[in-house]
Amino acid sequence: MESLGKVLLVCGAAVFFIGLLLILAQHIPFFGKLPGDIFIKKDNFSFYFPIVTFLIISIILTVLINLIIYFIRR
Repeated sequence: MESLGKVLLVCGAAVFFIGLLLILAQHIPFFGKLPGDIFIKKDNFSFYFPIVTFLIISIILTVLINLIIYFIRR
């Protein structure tokens, strides 16, 4: 039962931080506008794929999740 409580706390914290990131993302000046993000605009078509932004977010989340798992298992 105790491990289920820890899992629920971690999931709740993750949802909280994702929500906070979504709220504050518009105030981060470089978010989604990094070199390497793909933006194609033609006459009636535009395509945007923020690949570098996704990679940086993935690295940050991987480090955070590994730290959380490390401290839970201690």
